[in-house]
Amino acid sequence: MNNQDEKKKTKKQFWTALITQALLRGGIPFIIMGGIAFLLYFQGRYGDAKGTFVASLIAFFVGAATVIYDIDHWSFTKQSGVHFLIMLITVYPILLLSGWFTITSILDAFKIFLLFVSVGVVIWIVMCILAKIFSW
Repeated sequence: MNNQDEKKKTKKQFWTALITQALLRGGIPFIIMGGIAFLLYFQGRYGDAKGTFVASLIAFFVGAATVIYDIDHWSFTKQSGVHFLIMLITVYPILLLSGWFTITSILDAFKIFLLFVSVGVVIWIVMCILAKIFSW
């Protein structure tokens, strides 16, 4: 096996491990919360079941996307930007479709976007501080 083949194999192993980690980090909370939603549904608590299931979807994507920060050859700026884009195309639409917000106009969707960004920035800052403190 030549050097080129070794690099391809190593790259494939890296991405396979990253995807596996993403599925674990997102899948575990999704399964737990999805199970709770399932139980709530069969107890007749349909609103609670829906809310818990929506939260499980958000937890899946948030948890899975954390692997972005394990890509050491990317700059922190690139990691943060890619993470934001992943959240934007997964979590933001879930928020819009969740029924948690009244949406009657594009302005309402924009207000939800501003809330989405504001909460994201606060969580990002807190996690950066914790990462420095605990050397993550």
